[in-house]
Amino acid sequence: EVQLVESGGGLVQAGGSLRLSCAASGFSFRTYTMSWYRQAPGKEREWVASIAAVVPGQIRYAGSVQGRFTISRDNSRNEVYLQMNSLKLEDTAVYFCSVLIPPRRFWGQGTQVTVRA
Repeated sequence: EVQLVESGGGLVQAGGSLRLSCAASGFSFRTYTMSWYRQAPGKEREWVASIAAVVPGQIRYAGSVQGRFTISRDNSRNEVYLQMNSLKLEDTAVYFCSVLIPPRRFWGQGTQVTVRA
């Protein structure tokens, strides 16, 4: 059974930093691209960043987080991370770890990130 468990969310002041973690199990972690998504209140879920399976793998970011967020993975621990710096009010959202194992995309339960002024 595929399981993704996020942690590390919380309340942070604008300009601050948080590091999210996602522990994965139930599949061959090192084989798949891992992604982070987020969903703000009243908005659709949006893609944030992805890291390919092979290290050093292809890494991509949404324009809104480019230069502020860093995605990384540790294949020995089956974990993926999202380092978030220079946080803005608009980064407030529930953040989800995700993996696409065709034909299905799997999601974690999410972790709340709240940025205050």
